[in-house]
Amino acid sequence: MSHSLAQLRACLEKTLDKKIAQLQENLGELTLIVKAEDYLELARTLRDHPDLGFDQLIDLCGVDYSEYDNATWEGPRFAVVSHLLSVKHNWRLRLRVFAPQDDFPLVASVTPIWNSANWFEREAFDLYGILFDGHDDLRRILTDYGFMGHPFRKDFPISGHVEMRYDPEQKRVVYQPVTIDPREITPRVIREENYGS
Repeated sequence: MSHSLAQLRACLEKTLDKKIAQLQENLGELTLIVKAEDYLELARTLRDHPDLGFDQLIDLCGVDYSEYDNATWEGPRFAVVSHLLSVKHNWRLRLRVFAPQDDFPLVASVTPIWNSANWFEREAFDLYGILFDGHDDLRRILTDYGFMGHPFRKDFPISGHVEMRYDPEQKRVVYQPVTIDPREITPRVIREENYGS
């Protein structure tokens, strides 16, 4: 562990103490895992505490852990992962919070703390169905407003539920059931009898 990473770990442990659910180091980066009920308060502390000073949210995304690492995941299904930057200290931190309920994934919005989270949270809602309590304008951002479901969930069908096309007779875009037949493509292997001899 580098000196800077050890210093960040010590500072997090001192400042956040018992609010830390887990603090993991992997590939030279720290991941701070927090409980959903502590998420907003800890995010504010990460930004405002002078010893931490994480003034920039670089990225925020949703994660579906339902089939993590080719196995069944034990624990909450949906998480929100943020990447933070402290310009003052030249530190980076990954912040992860799990939504307590799989059927209604809800975590606090951090847009009041970092306004750059706005569109990222909308994207996580659109693609994963994760709701952000306190977000001012939580609506779809990448899919159509009439889109059904959340396409990055691992149980969403690859072909989707509907397709759209332009209808020249109606002179507008229409939605219809998917016309693509699901199939498995198995490559044909061609072998020569005397290959390599």
